[in-house]
Amino acid sequence: MSTVNTQGIDQLLQELNRMSAQAGGQPEPSNGPTSAEFGAALQAALQQVSDAQNEAARLQQDFDVNAPNTNLHEVMVSLQKASLSFQTMVQVRNRLVSAYQEIMNMQV
Repeated sequence: MSTVNTQGIDQLLQELNRMSAQAGGQPEPSNGPTSAEFGAALQAALQQVSDAQNEAARLQQDFDVNAPNTNLHEVMVSLQKASLSFQTMVQVRNRLVSAYQEIMNMQV
């Protein structure tokens, strides 16, 4: 079963905080991720969500056809993990949109 890794999401949040500090005129931390790392972290997080959903769908399909070594508990856990990872990604997207709108509304 695939597990949801929050490292990518943590990197996204760190990048948002760095951008917020930079927009507010605060000095930029020297160890923050670059925009290329941000894009890679976002892509990795999206891939993890997709993998979790695909794994849940596969297990559900296996259970539906009474495949051996597939139990209801495993299917339900994978479906909940996929749902949770999707909800988390939606919240990250909402936060990114909010940050973008805030930056676009700033007076220069």
